[in-house]
Amino acid sequence: MVGLSSSRLKLSVESLSDYLIDAPVSAGDGFSFSGGKYSDEPNPSDEWFKQGKFVKAYPVGGTGEKAKDPIFGLTMGAGSQASGDVFRWFSVESGKADNPTVILIHGFPSQAYSYRKVLPVLSKNYHAIAFDWLGFGFSDKPQPRYGFDYTLGEYVSALESFVNEVAADKVSLVVQGYFSPVVVKYASNHQEKLNDLILLNPPLTAKHANLPSTLSIFSNFLLGEIFSQDPLRASDKALTSCGPYAMKEDDAMVYRRPYLTSGSSGFALNAISRAMKKELKAYVEDTKAILTDKNWKVRTTVCWGQRDRWLNYDEVIDFCKNSNHKLIELPMAGHHVQEDSGEELGGIISGLISRRIIT
Repeated sequence: MVGLSSSRLKLSVESLSDYLIDAPVSAGDGFSFSGGKYSDEPNPSDEWFKQGKFVKAYPVGGTGEKAKDPIFGLTMGAGSQASGDVFRWFSVESGKADNPTVILIHGFPSQAYSYRKVLPVLSKNYHAIAFDWLGFGFSDKPQPRYGFDYTLGEYVSALESFVNEVAADKVSLVVQGYFSPVVVKYASNHQEKLNDLILLNPPLTAKHANLPSTLSIFSNFLLGEIFSQDPLRASDKALTSCGPYAMKEDDAMVYRRPYLTSGSSGFALNAISRAMKKELKAYVEDTKAILTDKNWKVRTTVCWGQRDRWLNYDEVIDFCKNSNHKLIELPMAGHHVQEDSGEELGGIISGLISRRIIT
């Protein structure tokens, strides 16, 4: 073997760019490694992070014991531990704070980054807030059983805490995909807090009550743990298999970043997949019951990307007609409507909530 005199080894790929094997800074947590990087130039993930801030909401549960990974039993790094007595949520805001508030809630699995095209449109007339759920993006990702177990009931309570922290007055909520039942459950207990509820490709019928195989695989014992630590499978495949479009590499790197920097992202993915597999059917049934109840007073709109490969459009039209909720079709969008048709969606949201705002 030939010795190397330099402490940094560079590999050139067809003279296009350098990959630094031993980058100066590693953000790993002792389980995953993210020291390598594509270049010394600013990357989209860093630029997105600079636009946001942390909001503290929802108290940390548990005994305060240090989290250990479920495979080897090793004490995990700071990224897998609760950051204090209250969880940190990463959020990005746009628009004037004294404008009516619109909270943009990503689906499973995704990040607040998915609303990057929607935020500028809403910022003209509204105070728009997009946040990462606990376990996703830049928000805290405590190891399951060490302060947060990622059950749907916990997410309902956590959302209440976050909304109360960022908005004193009434708000409009926009939520996409498999987190829609969680938000509907929250909304059912806080109708007085809401102006509008806008659901983007939500699971609404019995046919929607099971996770697609692309997501349910993360709930499998052992195999799920392995796949959840694969950044491509945990982010790229999950985000592109449900719609018609390929993702740009710069955008894909933002979604991969959490899985490159910390094993905690994968373990959170396992936990929420198992919770969804166990609880989703009951939550979808509750969603249908809540939205069709005569006591439901919140103006509700369903926006549906018609090229969704996960959720069947059958029965959605009848559901909206029978429940008297507005249905808006987006022919060119897939499951992640905000990712595929962000600017168009921003205009739709703005038009819907401008009808009548109560503060």
